[in-house]
Amino acid sequence: MKKIVIIPAYNESGSLLQAVKDIEEHAPGFDYLVVNDCSTDGTLELCRKEKLNYVNLSVNLGIGGAVQTGYLYAYQNGYDVAVQFDGDGQHDARYLEQMAEELERTSSDMVIGSRFIEKEGFQSSGLRRVGIRYFSLLIRLLTGKRVTDPTSGMRMVNRDVMGIYAESYPKDYPEPESVVAILRLGKKVTEVPVVMRERQGGVSSIHGFKTIYYMIKVTLAICMERLRG
Repeated sequence: MKKIVIIPAYNESGSLLQAVKDIEEHAPGFDYLVVNDCSTDGTLELCRKEKLNYVNLSVNLGIGGAVQTGYLYAYQNGYDVAVQFDGDGQHDARYLEQMAEELERTSSDMVIGSRFIEKEGFQSSGLRRVGIRYFSLLIRLLTGKRVTDPTSGMRMVNRDVMGIYAESYPKDYPEPESVVAILRLGKKVTEVPVVMRERQGGVSSIHGFKTIYYMIKVTLAICMERLRG
C-alpha cells in the first residue's frame, strides 16, 4: 500500500523536525507531508532549510483546513492510506505500521490511536479527560459506537474516507465531528492502544474561555452531523 503521514503545522518550529525524523526512523514505509498553516514562527523557513516535503498555505485555515489540504494531496496523488500525525511531538511513529496492519486486517475505514485503552503514557489533563469522556459518551448515545479517544489527532484512514474528507472536513476542532461523519455513513472505526507524550512544542488552541466555546461548538457540531443521517 502507498501510505502517507499528514502533519498539520502551525508554529511548530520547535518540535516539527523531530517529528519528521521520528517518522523517517520508525515508519520508513510512509511518505510524509508537512502542511504549514501560515505559521509566524519560522516553521516555513525550517521546512525550506531542511528540505522537508511540505506545502505552504498562504492564509491560515486552521487545523481542519490544514488536515483537509493533506487529505486532498494524498487523494490526488494516489495514496491508499493517510494518517494524521501532530507536529508537536505528542505522537510516536512506532505505532504507524501497527495501525496500518489493523486497518488492513480488520477492513476498517479508520483506525484511531487511543490513549485510553491501556491508559499508559501522557493522559492529558484531568479537565480534558472529563471532556473526552463526555464526547465519547455523546458519540455512543448518538451512533451506538464506542470510541474511547474521539479527540485523538492520531488517526489513519483508507482511500474511501480520504476522498470523503478531501471533499468535506470540519474546519475547527474537527476530530469528534469527523468521526461521527463517517460513522453516519456506516464506515467502520476501530482503535488501537498507543502511548502519547506531552506536547514538545507549540501552544494548544484550547485554553481559557476557548474551552467553553470548544465544548459547546463540538457538541452542536456532533448533534448536527448525526441529524444529517
